[in-house]
Amino acid sequence: MEKKLLVVLFLSLCCASRLRGEAAQQWTSATATFYGGSDASGTMGGSCGYGNMYSAGYGTNTTALSSALYGDGASCGACYLVTCDASATRWCKNGTSVTVTATNYCPPNYSESGDAGGWCNPPRRHFDMSQPAWEAIAVYSAGIVPVRYARTPCRRVGGIRFGIAGHDYYELVLVTNVAGSGAVAAAWVKGSGTEWLSMSRNWGENWQSNAYLTGQALSFRVQADDGGVVTAYDVAPANWQFGSTYQSDVNFSY
Repeated sequence: MEKKLLVVLFLSLCCASRLRGEAAQQWTSATATFYGGSDASGTMGGSCGYGNMYSAGYGTNTTALSSALYGDGASCGACYLVTCDASATRWCKNGTSVTVTATNYCPPNYSESGDAGGWCNPPRRHFDMSQPAWEAIAVYSAGIVPVRYARTPCRRVGGIRFGIAGHDYYELVLVTNVAGSGAVAAAWVKGSGTEWLSMSRNWGENWQSNAYLTGQALSFRVQADDGGVVTAYDVAPANWQFGSTYQSDVNFSY
């Protein structure tokens, strides 16, 4: 009898956990277009600062976001599960979905109305996806489709990477390959001779420090937009160089 009760309790807890997960995944309506060509080569660069999406680890499943979603760069690196809304258009590939990473900004086009070309005009929620990602859920000839989306955990291989640009007294740190939430809300740097120093977002996922850190081993602390924090100790050696990228051995869970 006791064994049966334990089994029932276990199943109840599993069911409750599943229901909480489904409730946490909030589906929202939006629209989606595509850009960048069939090989997504036109998506390289972008306002998040990732540069080459292949070497940065993001591949072709990427998207630009309208102002309502982009948040002045706060959503850079976030992952979205997107599905075509088959109840509102005949152009969906039914039963499909795709996970995309936010890597770029889709600016407003105020010369066009929001429902006739100004797809990224506020307050519209819009995804301008890479063509390969878009074609995973919709027929090419449609051009634009209604979608439903939800934030979803980012899956990354290896630790968080820190690319260091700038010069003495001005370190610009590009944070990439962030798992879990994917989007960075705050960042800190610590030299081997300093305390933890808060960095400010300069643009996209580039974080700025105005300290003199040359010749010191560098550690980094990253806070995601879901509140999670990871600390990467001694990521860059004392002889680190501007223009180099250093990969840590830690990342967020997903």
